[in-house]
Amino acid sequence: MAELKYDIIKTIGVVSESPKGWTKELNLISWNGREPKYDLRDWAPDKEKMGKGVTLTEEELKQLKEVLENME
Repeated sequence: MAELKYDIIKTIGVVSESPKGWTKELNLISWNGREPKYDLRDWAPDKEKMGKGVTLTEEELKQLKEVLENME
């Protein structure tokens, strides 16, 4: 598997933290030198390891915000 390169451009916020120190974060990340996207996933305290996550464009993030605001 090829090396995955990432650059955390901006941390938007931490959603939760596990007892082991892993945090679920929303960040703006550039993956492999590409245009930055919004990314929600778990991160180890040192940011060297990560869990599976979801990556969204700005338009998708705005749509998700609208969906969440309309939840009952």
